[in-house]
Amino acid sequence: MIFLRGRIIGRLECGRTQLEVSEELGIAQSVISRLWQRFQDDGNVSRCYSTGRPRVTTPNEDRYLEVTAKRNRRSTASDLSRQLSSATGTTISRQTVYRRLGHIGLYACRPVRCVPLTATHCRLRLAWSREHALRTPLQWSCVMFSDESRFSL
Repeated sequence: MIFLRGRIIGRLECGRTQLEVSEELGIAQSVISRLWQRFQDDGNVSRCYSTGRPRVTTPNEDRYLEVTAKRNRRSTASDLSRQLSSATGTTISRQTVYRRLGHIGLYACRPVRCVPLTATHCRLRLAWSREHALRTPLQWSCVMFSDESRFSL
């Protein structure tokens, strides 16, 4: 990128117009104008100092996190951080993994805790459903469903 900036400045110093250089290199004239103005102000074509902390991970590392998280849905953020560190050498925190995955729409969720069904439970449920499969909507309207809580009527 620095080489390209040098080419632009070189062409402008040779007497070409900003419009000619922009058409020749396929770059917007506003970019060339800003670069030329900065060069005339302080004689420098390197990028200006930007505020904020630079990102620790590259886009490729973010993609690696995404693919790894999608392959193993049960892996934790700490696991993903360790995997990234061993694969690329980049060490990031658990919180950074949360943020990177949150940007692409992957969020942590806890598995539902429920009573595991035994083979007997499954067999009894199947028998009940076959027994009641032919009921009409009128017959079902007389049934009260609950969440297995006890009620006193």
